Amino acid sequence: MSYAVDFTTVSTVGLESSPVAPALAGLRANEARYFKNKYDHVFTMDPASDAQETVDWVHRILKDERDIVISSPPLEATAFQVENIRMAYVFYQNGLSINVMYTLDDGGKRAVGFKLSDGMEIPEELATKFKFARQNSKLAGTIRGSFFVIKNEY
Repeated sequence: MSYAVDFTTVSTVGLESSPVAPALAGLRANEARYFKNKYDHVFTMDPASDAQETVDWVHRILKDERDIVISSPPLEATAFQVENIRMAYVFYQNGLSINVMYTLDDGGKRAVGFKLSDGMEIPEELATKFKFARQNSKLAGTIRGSFFVIKNEY
């Protein structure tokens, strides 16, 4: 069942099975606040089982572009379009958040972003391939992030 993420009262709904559920919920709320402030978009989430098409799209890009297979189970996902940008987010049980930003215009920016919840280790499948920069968030504590540019069409 879809629900809107409330970034004023951070909730772990849908993320309870994560060992870093409060930090992951803060990370999700941080993204919700960004999209509300920048695009006036309400960030809504679905259980990953109800958003399999989104999860599959993100996993296909990871596999095709960088031969990455995420070992942690996905908990929640969302896909939407703001302006001319297709966005997809998947939140995983281990505390990882992956987003795909895919500009629909030819030659536009297209990238995959990784964010690690406060308190989680870098997943083995990402540890040797990426360096993670730190940023602070009032909602999520310390967020570590990295990204890569998508080269192919999806």
